[in-house]
Amino acid sequence: MPSSAKSGLFQKLPSTDELLGQPRLRMLVEQEGHVAVAESVRAVLGNLRREIADNQLDSEKLDLALTGISASVERHLRKSLSYALRPVINATGVILHTNLGRAPLAEAVLDHIRQTALTYSNLEFDLAKGERGKRDVHVDRLFRKLFEDFGIAGQDTARTGETPVSPFSVSTIVVNNNAAAVLLALNSLAEGGEVIVSRGELVEIGGSFRIPDVMAKSQATLREVGTTNRTRIEDYEHAINERTRLLLRVHRSNFAITGFTEQPALVELVGLARRRNLPLLEDLGSGALIDLRSVGINGEPSVFDSLRAGVNLVTYSGDKLLGGPQAGIISGRADLVARLRSNSLFRALRVDKLTYAALEATLLAYVKREHDAVPALRMMRISKDEVAARAEALARQLRGNAKLSVELIDGESVIGGGAAPTATLPTRLLAVTHRDLSADELCAKLRESAPPIIARVEEGRVLLDLRTVFPEEEARVGAALQGL
Repeated sequence: MPSSAKSGLFQKLPSTDELLGQPRLRMLVEQEGHVAVAESVRAVLGNLRREIADNQLDSEKLDLALTGISASVERHLRKSLSYALRPVINATGVILHTNLGRAPLAEAVLDHIRQTALTYSNLEFDLAKGERGKRDVHVDRLFRKLFEDFGIAGQDTARTGETPVSPFSVSTIVVNNNAAAVLLALNSLAEGGEVIVSRGELVEIGGSFRIPDVMAKSQATLREVGTTNRTRIEDYEHAINERTRLLLRVHRSNFAITGFTEQPALVELVGLARRRNLPLLEDLGSGALIDLRSVGINGEPSVFDSLRAGVNLVTYSGDKLLGGPQAGIISGRADLVARLRSNSLFRALRVDKLTYAALEATLLAYVKREHDAVPALRMMRISKDEVAARAEALARQLRGNAKLSVELIDGESVIGGGAAPTATLPTRLLAVTHRDLSADELCAKLRESAPPIIARVEEGRVLLDLRTVFPEEEARVGAALQGL
């Protein structure tokens, strides 16, 4: 387009003040304020200027756009004043979907959060003594109960020259995520010294954060032993010297190494740590509080397994296999936990009352053995036949839309969230195609639904797994597809 023609199009654009003087926008100013409306006007005019500069608008198209400019400003304003964080329907079959917020919380959890948030609470107040208390007691008592139920009353407090806070007891503290838990533990127990870890366990934990980076921030020195695929107990033993402060084991919760591999059994590391009077820290990551073999998932250790084996400290996440809020949890020998609690980093990394409320309510379900009250665990327990029955019912509903082709196929759900990387759960998938839309276009249309529906595309079809769709959401999924 010639520059003279573009100049004429730019001259057609009204000024901000002209638009703000229109009756429809004057009403918006009265409702939402001058600043917010003026900002939306400038944004809409800016978009039109860019489209003219990019030759996307001619005179006719610009005139059409200008006739609806007040409506465009209003749409922009409504969007700018709405929440950016929105609920979505997860139809991917990934139970702990990191991008979708990982573990959904139970109704009882939301009730407890609401009660705690709406008024004051005894977060750091001892009601019996009438004096200041500790915020971690609210969940520590529940963790202790769970550990006692699983026969973990405490551990041998191998002497480190300190008087144990509570001999043969297990304690728990909470920080804001598992990376923070690892950082706090390493800094508290190994600052200025060496931490021995296998090369095969120097994992990246997501978002480009890596165990060596976390260790460097802790002011502890990383001492790698073994090779990527093979590490033996002798490698740890030969690396121990006068600067060694800690043995670290990192559970490979988000990937698996197969083939020509070797790593020491946990019992070997426990034995070495005891012989050399060193603490053993395990970054378990996922943090299961049940035996996952009950839902068909093998090879994923629980927190109880590690503590029962004699690991001194275990760090794990709250929003993965535990099924609660985002949190980093540290359980283990009470005297070591006390050292972590006294570190000034603990205050910097601590969680707020809402996280404690969510975690307390989630743990109560475990104490009561009401595991199906935890949504993530309930989704893991759903059988293939149950998913198939729900999928068939939805497929019958969708067959009324001539534009859609719907087929039921076998598939696999996954745990996700950097947990149980090799575990899959058999499921039945809805495979959907649209007469006028490609699979990517159909998937995009579903994301534009209210609420957005997140599915996946494979081999030219949109796949929906109802394992991760709550039953009360199925009608919305059906309505969204019917309307396309």
